[in-house]
Amino acid sequence: MEKKLYRCNDRKLFGVCGGIAEYFGLDKTLVRIIWAVLAMSGGTGIVLYALGALLMENRPDYVSQYDNQ
Repeated sequence: MEKKLYRCNDRKLFGVCGGIAEYFGLDKTLVRIIWAVLAMSGGTGIVLYALGALLMENRPDYVSQYDNQ
């Protein structure tokens, strides 16, 4: 089966950091901390996160919390 990069279902904002962590087999908290450090050191993390949020797809099994209303 082919590995594909998706946004995480366990989201804090858009699920980008969680999706990257799942793809590479890393701890989600570690990836979020790395992103925060990049965001505070020149804003690179913010740009990368925004690109990820725009380009990464939702997981096929994703159900929004707003779909049940």
